[in-house]
Amino acid sequence: MSVYASGYTLVVAAASYLLGCSNGSILVSKYILHNDIRSHGSGNAGLTNFYRTFGGGLTFLVILSDVLKAVLSVLIGAAVFSGLGEPVAGKYLAALFVMLGHMFPFMFHFRGGKGILSGGTVTVMLDWRIALLALGIFLILSVATRWVSLGSVTAALVFPFATWFVYYNGTYTIIAAAITVLVAWKHRGNIKRIIENREPKFTLRKKETGT
Repeated sequence: MSVYASGYTLVVAAASYLLGCSNGSILVSKYILHNDIRSHGSGNAGLTNFYRTFGGGLTFLVILSDVLKAVLSVLIGAAVFSGLGEPVAGKYLAALFVMLGHMFPFMFHFRGGKGILSGGTVTVMLDWRIALLALGIFLILSVATRWVSLGSVTAALVFPFATWFVYYNGTYTIIAAAITVLVAWKHRGNIKRIIENREPKFTLRKKETGT
């Protein structure tokens, strides 16, 4: 990789990671509600735990924050890498680093969310065909089982395969696989509980115990 390309990579990676660090659940709970989401439920700084803990009142702000940072990151990646004639590569690089920032935000002691809302947004920004498959699987499994985590992990597992069949590009597929590994790692507790049939079911009622 040339110094020129390396500079592009550094800019996209840094910008996307920093945007990813703006975790909606933490920002809203800590600075608006003055009640850190990580001290409730499972301790996870994600949308599901936020909704189960605080209800729907400020959930829209969490959604807006996590969607916007993913959208901005991918747009930045595409714009920067257009100079190399590789906007899709920039999108995938941005997707990886915004997920890393969301899951491991340095300013919040690397305790972030599980990346499902941001990850879903990323797939929409990457390609509508990938999004249709991944989000379709997520919705079907989540609604059928009421295990949001099962739908999330399964959709993540499909992501690299969908990437390969859409682009036939090894680099994009490797990046997609890295995102899958991150999602699976963050959901390792959920996976264990699903296997043991102890995973809580999602409900529209406000509830303190979460995933």
